[in-house]
Amino acid sequence: MKTTFTRRCQRAGRAKAHGQRAFSLIEVMIAAALFFMAVFAILGLVSQTLSNARRLQRPQVDASAVLAQYAATNSLVEGTYSGNLSDLLGDAYRDYHWTAEIRERSTNKLFNVQCIIQADGRPEIISDLSTLLYRPLSPAGSLDGGNFIH
Repeated sequence: MKTTFTRRCQRAGRAKAHGQRAFSLIEVMIAAALFFMAVFAILGLVSQTLSNARRLQRPQVDASAVLAQYAATNSLVEGTYSGNLSDLLGDAYRDYHWTAEIRERSTNKLFNVQCIIQADGRPEIISDLSTLLYRPLSPAGSLDGGNFIH
């Protein structure tokens, strides 16, 4: 038995002499820590990318489409108008409604058109845009002695 034990010790000594070594516990712990840091960094990037992709899928709601409808007309009538945004932009916007208020700014047929977009059932304003439009073919407004329509 002593000879077997002695041979094992001699082999271990020769292995160390030839440069073969095992990893120490601290080296394994450092390698595991670096591995987990890299894995968590990658998971954070994947999570952020998925969040950005979800944000891109939501429709971007802007009141400019409603204002473009009023800008394309030759005549404006003072009043407050509203409608569903899906009628203008399609089914992706079915949960949003718009309200436009047209007021004459000066007696020279200069109108202020203000448009507000809101989500159905929610009080907060998502988009609020206003523009001035000159429409000389419009009927007399409140400043010209015309009637004001609500």
